[in-house]
Amino acid sequence: MVDPPPLPRRFSDMPTVVGVGTTLWALAALALLGATLVTGRPLDVRFTTCLVGALLGGLGYAIFTWQRAAARRGARGAQQGLD
Repeated sequence: MVDPPPLPRRFSDMPTVVGVGTTLWALAALALLGATLVTGRPLDVRFTTCLVGALLGGLGYAIFTWQRAAARRGARGAQQGLD
């Protein structure tokens, strides 16, 4: 059986993937906020979903950065293989 080829670096580099995803959630939230200001309709679950997606993406990015720094300085409880 032949193994599949490895993913390109841009798809397997976690900070890039999380950063792009978080940015897209934030842009979607801003677009919905702008549409709400133009139309005068109240904010709904779509805006809340985008906002929470951006916040959770930011939190995930912060935790990943924290773990990566711990692994680089050799902390005992840090995850391995994050470089």
